[in-house]
Amino acid sequence: MAKELPLRSEIDDEYKWDLEDIYNSDEEWEKDFKKVEELLEKVGDYQGRLVSSGKVLLKGLDLIMDIQEVVSRLYAYAHMRQDEDTSNQTYQALFNRAQSLYNRVASTTSFMVPEILTLSREEVERYIEDTKGLELYRHLLDNTLRQKEHYLSASEERLLAMAGDVTQGPDNIFSMLNNADLTFPTIKDEEGEEVRLTHGRYIEFMQSKNRRVREDAFKGLYSKYAEFINTFSTTLSTAVKGHIFYARARKYNSALEASLDDDNVPVAVYNNLINTVKENLEPMHRYISLRKRILGLDELHMYDIYAPLVKEVEMKIPFVEAKEKVLQGLKPLGDEYLGILREGFNSGWIDVYENKGKRSGAYSSGCYGVHPYVLLNYTDNLDNVFTLAHEMGHALHSYYSNKNQPFVYANYKIFVAEVASTLNETLLINYLLDHTDDENEQRFLINHYLEQFRGTVFRQTMFAEFEKIIHEEAEKGNPLTPQLLKEIYHDLNIQYYGPEIVVDNEIDLEWARIPHFYYNFYVYKYATGFSAATALAGKILQKEDGAVERYLNFLKSGDSDYPLHLLKKAGVDLTSSAPIEAAIGTFAEFVDKMEALS
Repeated sequence: MAKELPLRSEIDDEYKWDLEDIYNSDEEWEKDFKKVEELLEKVGDYQGRLVSSGKVLLKGLDLIMDIQEVVSRLYAYAHMRQDEDTSNQTYQALFNRAQSLYNRVASTTSFMVPEILTLSREEVERYIEDTKGLELYRHLLDNTLRQKEHYLSASEERLLAMAGDVTQGPDNIFSMLNNADLTFPTIKDEEGEEVRLTHGRYIEFMQSKNRRVREDAFKGLYSKYAEFINTFSTTLSTAVKGHIFYARARKYNSALEASLDDDNVPVAVYNNLINTVKENLEPMHRYISLRKRILGLDELHMYDIYAPLVKEVEMKIPFVEAKEKVLQGLKPLGDEYLGILREGFNSGWIDVYENKGKRSGAYSSGCYGVHPYVLLNYTDNLDNVFTLAHEMGHALHSYYSNKNQPFVYANYKIFVAEVASTLNETLLINYLLDHTDDENEQRFLINHYLEQFRGTVFRQTMFAEFEKIIHEEAEKGNPLTPQLLKEIYHDLNIQYYGPEIVVDNEIDLEWARIPHFYYNFYVYKYATGFSAATALAGKILQKEDGAVERYLNFLKSGDSDYPLHLLKKAGVDLTSSAPIEAAIGTFAEFVDKMEALS
């Protein structure tokens, strides 16, 4: 008889997060909900007069921030309660109400930015000088005015906002077609049983030790995309046109420039990532060659690149042991960091085990004024130890940021979000490698790192280059036909994977199944974040003077400055090629280690 998942009530409280630290009860949540509704009534008093004086501006911003702080608390509690057991209708309703309130707040306070944009820099400076307390909002005001030339009149802005539902169409259509309407063929699994291909099973099959299964899954999946290739190319082409429409409406030189401007990142940083990775592909090509040799293949195909190089290492690691490994691995970050980490492990921050109805996966979440939270679905293996280190990296970034920043600057940008989590994983893998003499275990750990790096730096940079090329083609007026998209993608695979791999025709269609190509130049952040984390971890492991202190100051900085500035203070300048070269240097060292053990 199949073993059922335990109910939520059957999980020991020791392994559950303590959401009572946000609200003691649902009744307390309801009180705050009413409080926000009452505060929203007062917001209208500032519409049309927010910037009439420094004093009014300060009071208006304070009120809006107070509302946003409470709403973020309401939302955090509701979404985490729902995630404990997604079948619980009480918390489904609470979450829906929190979402609706969030949207109401956004709508009611939407006049803030347009009204601030009516000020000149000189007027803002005068307001700050004359109004005690307004200095707090200097960076917010500076960041708003920085994009002033790209905002339009109130009526034009309203038209752009109204176009949102239409320009969101390609992403929605892609999602429905890809996730709901496509039915993939069946293949025979390792045991010879007929199994239906799905998105989730495809990844499992690509990691199969049985090459026939990998090839069948690969060809079966892409045969379905080939059937609908005209639809997928039209959908992606329309999404690209939407990005170009907004960029031109807001007077940017390109869709790429428009997208990066939100984070105040110059186009040169994006180009620098692509150029530096392209100039340093030799370790990647060497890894592909090594993969071919270890797998003992005459020809390495695209369906062989996820096949495990090392037989599974049976490392049964209970949660209590995982915590100890993470604490040991993160020792280089110092006693203060470890003390907070221990507090997180022992004070109701983490929801550890799977239960019936619990949301899958893992994340870090929370709200200002309360410690962060981590959701896991822990099983006793090595991957889950890395997940714990990763999510606690996010959690401690939030902890430091919340403790050291006012609410307005506590929420760090996505651009830097993966730095703290990836740095933790890098420190952990170095610790684990230093503390095992088992060669198979060493190979397993090295393979884990190499695959993570390949997928996050090399592959995401290839995606970033594909995005750049297709937007440039469309900006020149060239139609993004299926043939053009396939040619661009085929050529990139040859460049990135090198001469030791057969670039199968099926891979030319891979772009058709990647949702990130609808996210408007998002994927490069994975590669820059991983590179920055690797470079910072290297400085910490080499005990570079001041490296730990600079890194902790970065964690404390939240969103108080632009992401590139924050990283530069930490010791990573992403406008230069140095951190990316250093990261690829680390990858090359791991390839050396794998070669020596193979």
